[in-house]
Amino acid sequence: MEPIKVQSEGGLNVTLTIRLLMHGKEVGSIIGKKGETVKKMREDSGARINISEGNCPERIVTITGPTDAIFKAFAMIAYKFEEDIINSMSNSPATSKPPVTLRLVVPASQCGSLIGKGGSKIKEMRESTGAQVQVAGDMLPNSTERAVTISGAPEAIIQCVKQICVVMLESPPKGATIPYRPKPASTPVIFSGGQVRADPLGASTANLSLLLQHQPLPVSVAPGFFTFPPQLSKLHQLAMQQTPFTPLGQTTPAFPGLDASNQASTHELTIPNDLIGCIIGRQGTKINEIRQMSGAQIKIANAMEGSSERQITITGTPANISLAQYLINARFRDVAAMWNDPSSMTTS
Repeated sequence: MEPIKVQSEGGLNVTLTIRLLMHGKEVGSIIGKKGETVKKMREDSGARINISEGNCPERIVTITGPTDAIFKAFAMIAYKFEEDIINSMSNSPATSKPPVTLRLVVPASQCGSLIGKGGSKIKEMRESTGAQVQVAGDMLPNSTERAVTISGAPEAIIQCVKQICVVMLESPPKGATIPYRPKPASTPVIFSGGQVRADPLGASTANLSLLLQHQPLPVSVAPGFFTFPPQLSKLHQLAMQQTPFTPLGQTTPAFPGLDASNQASTHELTIPNDLIGCIIGRQGTKINEIRQMSGAQIKIANAMEGSSERQITITGTPANISLAQYLINARFRDVAAMWNDPSSMTTS
């Protein structure tokens, strides 16, 4: 998300990106015949509107531009969905018009600000706009993002989106965000030797390898600017231990027998005692997040007397284990980055 650029008469003129999660039918409505509808939306709003590719039941629609352009694009989408509802009602016995519903995809680290202390902010948004707003309790699969559902009349939705944008600009995401990527319904994945598979394991592995290619490089420190304390230098080394991935279609020892089985296996990591806390998090929140997102079972052995290290055992499919390892490494990088920039430190 870009920083604030210009102060304009209408308020803050900023450039930002909003992501929407849509079903295939909704996407079809936005694209229109021969792409005419989305083309008109782009031209009339001035926003960039991109639609994720792939044979997926769900798609991500990304809207980027100055705030004014984003609000125009949202208005056009909301009114288009209302038009679809009205058209569908003409062939239906239903008498009451259902509300328009949009699903935003928001980094989980910003959801607390959207909800507010004791739910105060979300309550204020509901009351001042008339829209219903719900923040999902769980993160979307294999990501650090949550769905925020807004429903109501188009006018209420537009006002609500404006308020959400303000909150997101005031409270930027903390740490690395792993974006949600919808899974293909059943896309064949080609492995070494030309074998083709069309199962969820193959799909999630393909997504994971793409994810790793697009992640920022691990934290590095310029000489003379900052020196890690001893435990942080260990943490930095651990963060550098990226799980190796090679493009699908090449031989990859990271996934032994991946094209032959979906068997569970076990992997062990050794973590210094003084760093285990950043993996567990307060009351186990971080380790539970990693378990939930990776789908792997993760057990942390009790501290052994006289030992300065703890054993972590990860059990699951090769893809589960690799994702768990990646998330553990990402956690080390986040904490190392916080040490490097103390102003970004928050209670974790």
